[in-house]
Amino acid sequence: MSFFLDGYGALVIDGALQTVQLAICSLALAFAIGLLGASAKLFGSRWIARVAQCYTTIVRGAPDLVLMLLLYFSIQILLNGITERLHWSQIDIKPFAAGVIVLGLIHGAYFTETFRGAFLAIPRGQLESGTSLGMSFGHVLAHILFPQMMRFALPAIGNNWQVIVKSTALVSVIGLSDVVKAAQDAGKTTTHYFFFIGVAALVYLLITTISNLVLRYLGKRYDIGVRKVTL
Repeated sequence: MSFFLDGYGALVIDGALQTVQLAICSLALAFAIGLLGASAKLFGSRWIARVAQCYTTIVRGAPDLVLMLLLYFSIQILLNGITERLHWSQIDIKPFAAGVIVLGLIHGAYFTETFRGAFLAIPRGQLESGTSLGMSFGHVLAHILFPQMMRFALPAIGNNWQVIVKSTALVSVIGLSDVVKAAQDAGKTTTHYFFFIGVAALVYLLITTISNLVLRYLGKRYDIGVRKVTL
């Protein structure tokens, strides 16, 4: 690999691994935020639902790069203000942690709408039946609603995951050494800029291709027991 990439193979591989780790961690955070946001909109009080609505409206209406820069610098400014008041030494956010938080917050808004729509696709009688049997709301959500919701939400989850993978390329602007940053550094040094950017594109294509295979398996897994309609 190093021979074919002019000695920068290890750098590109490290960047690719960083990209995959960033995408997975961001997905986990966005997934959790999405579940909380959807629950707030559907089952929360009026004020909690309004807060969730404002969150999704603002995030989905602004460009990802603008939000990334705003969130990154605002979080750092907030930390600086807290440490200054408490007379602590300054805390600098690591680029990886910042990338996970920012991407998680951004895509959590999209997951909120994904899960909200999936919950609405489940007949309301499922919730009422569970509570009538003495199950708590948490048990109904975990054992009845969530498994059915995943079947409806999985296609949109797959789309959101693909977008998260591609959005990791934006994190290079805050200093994270992902595959895009590695390709840029290698391209500038060797003057083979087009070649290394093409390598980065192939890395993303490989990640999304493997992701499609995994999502296809999950789709079959959650469709077990569901009768297909034949025309």
